[in-house]
Amino acid sequence: MKEIAITEIEQIRIGNAQNREAATGCTVILCEEGAAAGVDVRGGGPASRETQLLNPLAAADKIHAVLLSGGSAFGLDAAGGVMKYLEERGVGVDTGVAKVPLVCTSCLFDLQIGSKDIRPDREMGYRACSGDYRDGNYGAGTGATVGKFKGTEFMMKTGIGSFALQEGPLKIGAIAAVNALGDVFDYQTGEQIAGLLNEEKNGLRSTEKEMYRQCLEVRDLFTGNTTLGAIITNADFDKAQMNKIAAMAQNGYARSIRPVHTQADGDTVYALSTGEVTADLNAVGTLAAQVMTEAIRSAVFSAEPAYGLPCAADFMKKDII
Repeated sequence: MKEIAITEIEQIRIGNAQNREAATGCTVILCEEGAAAGVDVRGGGPASRETQLLNPLAAADKIHAVLLSGGSAFGLDAAGGVMKYLEERGVGVDTGVAKVPLVCTSCLFDLQIGSKDIRPDREMGYRACSGDYRDGNYGAGTGATVGKFKGTEFMMKTGIGSFALQEGPLKIGAIAAVNALGDVFDYQTGEQIAGLLNEEKNGLRSTEKEMYRQCLEVRDLFTGNTTLGAIITNADFDKAQMNKIAAMAQNGYARSIRPVHTQADGDTVYALSTGEVTADLNAVGTLAAQVMTEAIRSAVFSAEPAYGLPCAADFMKKDII
């Protein structure tokens, strides 16, 4: 298999928009020709819109965009801008009265840094449709952080990352905006690469161990979290099969993030198929987990320090990681 850019998957365009000062942004995956799609939600606090369209019992066979946004539930407004962009181009389900674009949206919580009063809105969602995608402190990753069990004082900066592979005509990739309560690990070595800072803030400690020490205390961890991801492939699958691939891609979260799928996270994975290449469902689902782990790793190492928070690159310079 060879590594390719996520943007090399045909019939898909990806774009970011952000407000750096406010520490928030959004990332849109456009599939104007329509894509069969599924979703798997395992976190206890998701903020989402139109995800029920992806239930195999729902009527819609295809959707036209997935939006990953900051701003907590406020960021759901940005989907209106994506709908406006698609409507202007005649994209949507023909109802006989108007073409209605189908845009599935999930949001992460980034209100604790930057400005809590500025969130992704219709204008930002529209602007993200320009197709300008980059890994790092961009789009939905602008305000992304990890390691928040001890509060904002001990968390680290992460971002949004991507990774894709090609085997013959088959292409599959992942995008992940990593904003977890817990820590991030290199899935191959088991080494912690981001997460909860130690008391001296010159290294890392284990969120899991801290949790276990305080397991008899009831803690309010609702704010601050959620990892959002999407699998994109040119393999030909229907909506039910894409739901299975989204579920298998959650294994990538489990390999890389600990703890994961908590009540304080809204962990969600979408999966989109442009439907061109015949491939085995089990093989593609297994690959989905692999590219997701790599996208999470990319989100950690492409991040830059911001808002007074260190990133993994800072620690690599000090030989701490």
